[in-house]
Amino acid sequence: MRKTMLAAAALMLTVSSTAFAQSSVIITDPAPTGSTVVLPGEVRTYVMEQSVPSVVYDGDIAVGATLPDTVEIRTVPNVDGYGYTVINERRVIVEPQTHRIIQVLE
Repeated sequence: MRKTMLAAAALMLTVSSTAFAQSSVIITDPAPTGSTVVLPGEVRTYVMEQSVPSVVYDGDIAVGATLPDTVEIRTVPNVDGYGYTVINERRVIVEPQTHRIIQVLE
């Protein structure tokens, strides 16, 4: 009888811990600043079609890098929040207010 009660108690602990584990929620940190942004298709198309001169720049051309204010940022018509420029023959999408690179187009 005692073995049966111990077995039942062990079974109850196992079942309750399993139920608890199933109701647990794992929360992860948000994506890092350098993550890739999904652009609206019309932004990418517009930027790739434009013929603009390339700027020579010695700094880092990577997502998350901030371009100096001396680099001219062009706007994308009818789409807020996206600007672009061409640096060292590479087209980059930037946040116009901060000059932070949000995507490098290949």
